[in-house]
Amino acid sequence: MSLNLVLMGAPGCGKGTQGKQLEEKYNIPQLSTGDMLRAAVRDQTDVGIKAKQYMDNGELVPDEVLIGIMKDRLIMSDCKNGYILDGFPRTIPQAEALDVLLNDLDQNLTAVINIEVNDHDVVARLCGRRQCKDCATGYHITFNKPMKDNRCDKCSGELYQRDDDNETTITSRLTTYHEKTAPLLDYYTNKNELLSVKGIGSIDKIFGTICDAVMSRKISD
Repeated sequence: MSLNLVLMGAPGCGKGTQGKQLEEKYNIPQLSTGDMLRAAVRDQTDVGIKAKQYMDNGELVPDEVLIGIMKDRLIMSDCKNGYILDGFPRTIPQAEALDVLLNDLDQNLTAVINIEVNDHDVVARLCGRRQCKDCATGYHITFNKPMKDNRCDKCSGELYQRDDDNETTITSRLTTYHEKTAPLLDYYTNKNELLSVKGIGSIDKIFGTICDAVMSRKISD
């Protein structure tokens, strides 16, 4: 049985980090809509060409084009044992379109994993992020301090704060998340596919909780 997962959670909840660890543990690809879009455009697939037309005009890529790109990606050989969807779906219509796609592919979701972090902690996490200008290594002023102030441990490069890691921008992103994406929690709860885990604690502790929940769901199925 394949392991088909969706990662959900507010910006800064740790989806990217946990997705990478799930990818390594279960040897299944972590798929983001951004990466899939760029690959489809680069490879000049039929749906990639359509997507590029919207992107070149500064428009959002329609859901039906995103679904077409996702279909092309999910039938690739590296997805035969499963995959991790990161950043999709973000709305109820996208979730409904994904259901239709999976039905067409004769697939089911193993679980939708929601990483729970409250807004206050999200703001603190993202405002405290720092990144090396030279090698892009990430740090945090509270949770992952460099050995020398403002200098990367790996290459001694200067650390900086991303322009969008400020309280105003983060609060706006959280508002959008609560309005557009949070309703998916009820949607997947009603389908008995939602697994919620607390996103507070060490990365390894959170990862262990996710793996236990996923395996419990896989065994019960």
